[in-house]
Amino acid sequence: MHEMSLAEGILQIVEEAAQQQGFAKVSEVRLEIGALSGVEPDALTFCLDVVFRGSVAEDARVELERIPGQGFCLACGETVEIAALYDACPKCGSYQVQASGGTEMRVKDLLVE
Repeated sequence: MHEMSLAEGILQIVEEAAQQQGFAKVSEVRLEIGALSGVEPDALTFCLDVVFRGSVAEDARVELERIPGQGFCLACGETVEIAALYDACPKCGSYQVQASGGTEMRVKDLLVE
């Protein structure tokens, strides 16, 4: 389950921000997760609950913002929304679609006390 290592990385980002900016408590963590990122949101939420225990983010609310998948079709030259990697272009049916958005995952911001 790679969500556990992602959660540990998120905690590291949060703790580094707390150290650099001098805050003692995080009440909310907002994440952006792309539909094509390969991240299972429920598993990530569970893992964050586990790794946040005993940290500055303990009891923090986690808000996940889903970013839709986007691809560029080499056949028709259109940028289209796709639900999964290797989906066909919804405009022309070609499978020559390169993912161009929705593959990312990032910490968007923190609400701190």
